[in-house]
Formats: sequence, C-alpha cells, structure tokens
Amino acid sequence: MNFPSTTLNLATVSCFLLPAAILAATGIPATASYGADRPPNIIFINADDLGWTDLSVQGSGYYESPHIDRLAAQGMRFTDAYAPASNCSPSRASVLTGTYMPRHGRYTNGTSARGEAKDRKLIPIENNRDFGKHTVTIAEVLSAHGYITTHMGKWHLGPDPLAHGFAYNIAGGVYGSPVRYGYHSPYHFPNCVQEEEGEYLTDRLGSEAVRFIEEYRDRPFFLYFATYTVHTPIQAKEEIEARYREKEPTEAHYDPAYAAMIQSLDENVGRILKTLEELGLEEKTLVLFTSDNGGVWPISKQWPLRAGKGSYYEGGTRVPLIARWPGVIEAGTISHEPVVGVDFFPTFLEAAGVEKPSTKVLDGESLMPLLAGTGELSDRALYWHFPIYLQPYIEDGPVETRDPLFRTRPGSVIRYGDWKLHEYFEDGGLELYNLAEDIGESNNLTEEKPEKAAELLAMLRAWREEIGAPVPTELNPAYVP
Repeated sequence: MNFPSTTLNLATVSCFLLPAAILAATGIPATASYGADRPPNIIFINADDLGWTDLSVQGSGYYESPHIDRLAAQGMRFTDAYAPASNCSPSRASVLTGTYMPRHGRYTNGTSARGEAKDRKLIPIENNRDFGKHTVTIAEVLSAHGYITTHMGKWHLGPDPLAHGFAYNIAGGVYGSPVRYGYHSPYHFPNCVQEEEGEYLTDRLGSEAVRFIEEYRDRPFFLYFATYTVHTPIQAKEEIEARYREKEPTEAHYDPAYAAMIQSLDENVGRILKTLEELGLEEKTLVLFTSDNGGVWPISKQWPLRAGKGSYYEGGTRVPLIARWPGVIEAGTISHEPVVGVDFFPTFLEAAGVEKPSTKVLDGESLMPLLAGTGELSDRALYWHFPIYLQPYIEDGPVETRDPLFRTRPGSVIRYGDWKLHEYFEDGGLELYNLAEDIGESNNLTEEKPEKAAELLAMLRAWREEIGAPVPTELNPAYVP
C-alpha cells in the first residue's frame, strides 16, 4: 500500500477522522497540533494466540525469539499479564475500547451457543455481533489529537477498521484467520497485495509496517500491528520449518511448523525495531508487545499453566507482555504486578499526553507509573465475565478444562492479589486457587478457605452488578442431563 506523503495535512485525510459532531458527543476535543515537543509514537504489537510460554524469553527451550527477547532486555517484561478475554474477538474489543466485556457485549465471534445443544444447561447471553458505531476506540482518540493511525493484520470486529478511527487498513476485516489461501500469497485481504510470488503473509505485513514508519517518521503515529501469526492454519516457511524438524522438541513444545511461525513473527518484530533504530526513533517510540489470548492447547502446552485458549484457567488468559521506551522505561526490568489488556488504553493516553474523553468509561489503569518507575497501581482486582459456551478443540483426551465438552461454560472469574476464584453459573460451582503456591490451578481451596472464597465471591458479584454484567438463568429445553 502506498501511503500519502509526509507533507500531507491532516485535513487532507479528514475523511478517515471522526466527524466533529461525533467528537463533541463523545467528549473528545478535536485537536491536531504538535511541534518540537511532539508526543511519542506508539506501536502496539498484538500477536494472535501466542501463549505465555511461547517465547524463549518466556522459558521455551524449543521456540526461538531473539528479537523479542532483546525487546524485553531493553524494556520491562510482565510476568502476570492477562488478556481481557480468552478468545480473539472479545479480547481485541476490550483492548481497543479499554472496557471489560460486559460493556461492549462481544463475547465471541458469531453465535454464543457453541457446542451441542443437549450439553448446554442454560440459554447463553446473546453475543453482540456489532462492534458499535459509537464505541470510542483508542485509535479514534489518538487520531483526534494529531496521530496518524494505521491498522495492519487481524481486525475481527466487523468489516472495516476505518469506521473506528484508523486512517489506513491493511489486511483487516471480519475474518479471524488468513482466508482462502492461508499465509502464502496470493492474499485475499484489503490493501494487501503480494510483491513477489509465494511470499509469506507475516513478512508482507512486516514490510508494510516498515514502509509506514519510514513514511511517517516526522509526525506522531499509532501503529496497531495485529499480525495474524500464530493463529491457525499452522503454515510456515518451509526453509524455517525444516530447521525445527532437526531440533529436539520438549514435552510441551514440539510442532516445527508452529515454531517456524513464531520465528517469522520474531523476525518481523526485529525488522520494525531495526527501522526505529535506523531512523533515530527509538527514544520517541513506545513499543508494547503482547498476545490477544493464551495458546491453543492441542498445538502448544502452556505448562505449568493449566489449559489454553478459550479457557479461563491461566493458560487461556495469561499472556506475554513487554514494553519498551528508552529513556522512560528502565532496561531489563521485570514486573510481577497483575495487569490486563484494558490497561493499554489509559496507558497510551498518558504516554501521549492526552486526557481521557469526558464521557469515555475506562475499566483499566494506566501502566505508566510502573513503566516509568514513578509509582504503583491501586489495590484492585481483575475480572473476567463469559456468559456463553465455547466448544472443545478435540473430542477426546485430557484437555485440562473443567469438563471435556467445553473449553469453558458460562461463568465469571476474579483475581485479587495471589487469589483467583472461578464461579460457574450452571451449577454454582466455585474454584479457589492461590496462584503464588499453585500456578497450575490444581488444588481447589474452596473447602479449606471458605472465608476467602466468600470474600472474593462477594467482590465478583458486586462488580457484576456495578458493570451490568448479564448472567444467564433461562434453562435450555434441549438440555439432556
């Protein structure tokens, strides 16, 4: 895609920005001025289905990610970072809006009635398939303050990112994975055309990111690099995959094609970082790297975490998180503070020096006090609410979930300090874990610690009432006990 000249005035691309009437209604002041003290660039890299252990810096002895490892060495790595949902679409909706799932009502992509009807005791809450024309995203706020915003890769929140504050879109649409041809060209995405026959999608998006940075080096930009990698289909570059076929696997990490996909992701993160270095933009750019949810359990185990994508055990929600901003974030630091994807919106606002729109609700906290070493976060709990069903990946086998029929059944989860409580709506089941002692969530302490379970359950229910979280209660007539 050919981006406009850097000399282009914002008014020239006003068709991509929010109309003044909408800006006024949402409380966003429409400013677009900057000078010598311009705000930092923000690059948000959101990998797809990359699990908590799926990087060498996260402990893998099979996967290799030297460029992302270097990013961590130059910035801050979080050990207890979470996605706001355990599946793609709602996680992305929460990150971009800065709100927990009940506020936007998008719990999955498509229907909420997953799995066999005879196995669902409750009628699940209907999924909101419309991301919402009036849902204010971080891209809309930043674009109103002079940022050039671009989306690259997976959107999965409706037909067009351009309706939600992005000036440019490459390869984003309704689809949740590479469609038609997979990762190998020719592509079937908007504004994403192969330049060489047989090229690889992750490389194409990396080239577009480099091109965008070079084009807009002289003005503040927000690059949402939402690479499809490592979502299925598992398709790698043959020459890289062959290398991992010769490498000794581990019990948890063993798929050479998946390992090769991680390497391609890492290489293109490296290309982005190298471009910043060559252009002298490192100290002017906040880079945040994470994943939209946990790893896919049949493909890559997240041990010692339990289960994977679609589950609200740790393997489904705990994700890598790395932030780098030289001169602001001390290199080589590690934070054990529990944080979640809804924190990114206020973090980006504070980094950019932008006030929160007056009518905008944000459920997270800015991470800038942690990143800059100037303070701590409040004494808070983290919450998840998932009033629907998700079918299993495989029919048989030890899937590490609560039962083999679903990755998760309707329920809510709270983490407060080291403690985590699961509540299930079908049977009122409770599971209480001390993550400091039992990160694998194998020892349910509900009976041993009834007072702690009651405390967390009261907090969880109070939060649901405050946020207006819908709880399914209608019985399913097709259910067979």
